[in-house]
Amino acid sequence: MGRISLEKIVAEVNDLPALPQITAQVIKLTEDPNSNVRDLGDLIGKDQSLTAKVLRLANSAYYGFPRRISTVSQAIVILGFNTIRSLVMAASVHNVLSREVAGYSLGQGELWKHSLGVAMGARMLSKRTRMESPEEAFVGGLVHDIGKVVLSHYVQSEFVAIVKLVQEGTPFMLAEEQVLGFDHAAVGARVAAKWNLPPNLVKAIAGHHNLGQGHAGPDNLTTLVHVADALCLMMGVGLGGDGLMYPMNPEAAVKLNLGQGDLEAVMSELADSLSDTSMML
Repeated sequence: MGRISLEKIVAEVNDLPALPQITAQVIKLTEDPNSNVRDLGDLIGKDQSLTAKVLRLANSAYYGFPRRISTVSQAIVILGFNTIRSLVMAASVHNVLSREVAGYSLGQGELWKHSLGVAMGARMLSKRTRMESPEEAFVGGLVHDIGKVVLSHYVQSEFVAIVKLVQEGTPFMLAEEQVLGFDHAAVGARVAAKWNLPPNLVKAIAGHHNLGQGHAGPDNLTTLVHVADALCLMMGVGLGGDGLMYPMNPEAAVKLNLGQGDLEAVMSELADSLSDTSMML
């Protein structure tokens, strides 16, 4: 099989559903200093499915509110605009990330669980390091592997060739690129750009495995997503066919001033959060 053309990949990206219009409106509204709780509550309330998912996530043990949150307005007041934006984003990409991703040996729902784990892990790490907005880190973790959904078909047909290179010592993403012409991080960045996500999120998706890219080195968001991804893979969350092939860059934890105790504490907290089935939507 010859290399896939960039045009074909872009066409595949165009086949992916765009972010729902209401999600784009929510993002815009949460960034508007003049908007208020009622504006945001009314907007989300127009979509019953989105409302149900947001409330389910808001009531999960992960957010730890002792009393049941029964309305979107209540959720906005208690959790704040930024967290609601994260929850709307999670609800919006749930269907795409819940698909079977056969090329990477991920059954239905496994990529969602992994993506959610990385999102929660990145948010926890961000709170520990105070280096990045926790909600930005959450969304970065949530969409870091979106490129796998697009590349899955091609990877499936070429998996033997990719694994052969890996067994000879080539890192998985380099093998992906050598066989296919692209790796899943580069394709994921294209999806993020199509969805009009901020440039720092596009950069985090593109560089979440290869922290050596770029002369200035990785930014904090990219490093947080990389570490959270590595922790989830160590825990066996969404391993798939390639999961054991992405070791943590030893410089990443140093850059974030995280010791072994910090990493173990986050893994423990993450294990508790992932056992809460309400987060699985």
